[in-house]
Amino acid sequence: MKSDVFYLRRCDEVSKESINHGNTPFGAILVDGEGNILLEQENVEVTTGDCTGHAETTLMARASRKYSKEFLSKCTLYSTFEPCAMCSGAIYWGGVGRVVYGASETTLLDLTGDNPQNPTMSLSCRDVFAAGQKDIEVVGPFPGLEEELMEVHKGFWK
Repeated sequence: MKSDVFYLRRCDEVSKESINHGNTPFGAILVDGEGNILLEQENVEVTTGDCTGHAETTLMARASRKYSKEFLSKCTLYSTFEPCAMCSGAIYWGGVGRVVYGASETTLLDLTGDNPQNPTMSLSCRDVFAAGQKDIEVVGPFPGLEEELMEVHKGFWK
């Protein structure tokens, strides 16, 4: 199986595709227990006008229609940035067993500031998951990779 960094870099490529499609630069992928990429999802909030169109929430909506919760419990959701509270809720309810993110929600806040398109909340995905009844493994952030993942965001939020 490939490394977490490999999959996070693939998420970064998906986030770049998101910009090319007129959306904000976020990407998420779903990987099964064997290391196969099952789904890729860019942010679609801008082009659809759907406030729930974050990459992770949209990916989980697709995944929950396609896979059982038992299967998803053995999967990993990778995201360029720490999933927000809404996305964490979708991940929790969808039943994914592991989440890996590259950069933290606080790092995202530093990038976006008070931009109304991304009103970042100070609520970690770990806190959201801890309030539930399921054990979800969380890995991240990756300090050595954060700068690379932020590159696509630089200048975007100004």
